[in-house]
Amino acid sequence: MALLRLDGVCTYYGNIQALRDISISVEEGEIVTLIGANGAGKTTSLMSICGITPVRSGTVTFDGEDITALAPNRIVERGISQVPEGRRIFPQLTVTENLDMGAFLRRDTAGIKRDLDEVFSLFPRLAERRHQAGGTLSGGEQQMLAISRALMMRPRVLLLDEPSLGLAPIFVQHIFEIIKKINKERKTTIFLVEQNAYMALKIADKGYVLQNGAIRLEDTSERLLANEEVRKAYLGI
Repeated sequence: MALLRLDGVCTYYGNIQALRDISISVEEGEIVTLIGANGAGKTTSLMSICGITPVRSGTVTFDGEDITALAPNRIVERGISQVPEGRRIFPQLTVTENLDMGAFLRRDTAGIKRDLDEVFSLFPRLAERRHQAGGTLSGGEQQMLAISRALMMRPRVLLLDEPSLGLAPIFVQHIFEIIKKINKERKTTIFLVEQNAYMALKIADKGYVLQNGAIRLEDTSERLLANEEVRKAYLGI
């Protein structure tokens, strides 16, 4: 049974249909990526999982439970954390205060302290800037902070929305290495939405191609990297 599953999901903005009967399966321990052009519906897919954009028809299932109609905070409580596009950290708060906000639903003080130390070990640069306001960090550092904030909830599934957006190439490579590390060392399942299709497919186990709100292709990442249609449309080859 898949840990996270979308079955026939249709989502609308008013009368405009954004997602058209999409079905996606994410097994526990996997990195699964969703690629597609701007406006294809990638972010809407994540918002539908999180309950922020209501699903009009179809179901979202997490660990065997139908979470389609749950409030966003209830979905977070069950173990799904999202790193939004554009990072959206709290710029006036310090790095540590941002991380504390990520653990706002938790009550296990010792566990929070342990995870804070683990996050600082994962991102030493954040440890160096723990008392610095989030808004004064570089773009790459803010992305590290956004990922770390989501990890402070100890999620079973981490949703990543365009983590490489606007970053210098050296940071892009580092962020994808960290994503792999989170998956392998923390045993966190990852659902990755990413416009850099090549980098996403290189680290993912399988991928879906979203086109005009509908799933166009589904396969292992290795096969999608070799697919002529994908290579021409998304890899620039």
